[in-house]
Amino acid sequence: MIGENAGIAAFQTQINVSRETLERLETYEGLLRKWNPAINLVSKTTLSEIWTRHFLDSAQLWVMRPDAAKHWLDLGSGGGFPGLVIGVLAAEHQPDLTVTLVESDARKASFLLNTAKNMGLDNITVYIERAEALKPQGADVISARALAQVDMLLHYADRHLAENGVCLFCKGGNHEMELTEARKCWTFKLQKSKSLSDPTGVILQIESIHRVRAQE
Repeated sequence: MIGENAGIAAFQTQINVSRETLERLETYEGLLRKWNPAINLVSKTTLSEIWTRHFLDSAQLWVMRPDAAKHWLDLGSGGGFPGLVIGVLAAEHQPDLTVTLVESDARKASFLLNTAKNMGLDNITVYIERAEALKPQGADVISARALAQVDMLLHYADRHLAENGVCLFCKGGNHEMELTEARKCWTFKLQKSKSLSDPTGVILQIESIHRVRAQE
């Protein structure tokens, strides 16, 4: 179990951010702890590891984005991971990047809006909607964490990803099984990276997604 100060230090070792960004994340942490008992944003067993288990796990996606990205779409944002953390990093490093969070639970969406406001972020949009019902977004980046298996994530991406966009999916030890199932319905380019926060985790960087045509 990592103490708070050690967690912040571990985050800073991997992710170089300004004091202002750290202060925003500290605000985020405080609000997460305040709201969590009422709406279960994250497992209470992980609250002592917020900076590594949630903030670092989310922030590691930032460096994988295309440099020219203008629109980041985060599906099933829940407590804001990774989308709200990406919004914080964008405010410092790429203020013209719009970050859209999609969350069907109204209470969680309210948390996201409240937290973005308290952190002084104006680059965040929140939709209280399901990914499959949301109008196509044409996003340059689509992220998801603990939302669905790869096959379903690609179904969402097929609707919302820009032509040259990239998907960044946080996955655990069962990712190979999920990829095998996904390849029955989809073709795609894949690059895997080891997670900085989870010894068994990976980041799936997926692009050039096409649905496999049924054989006649």
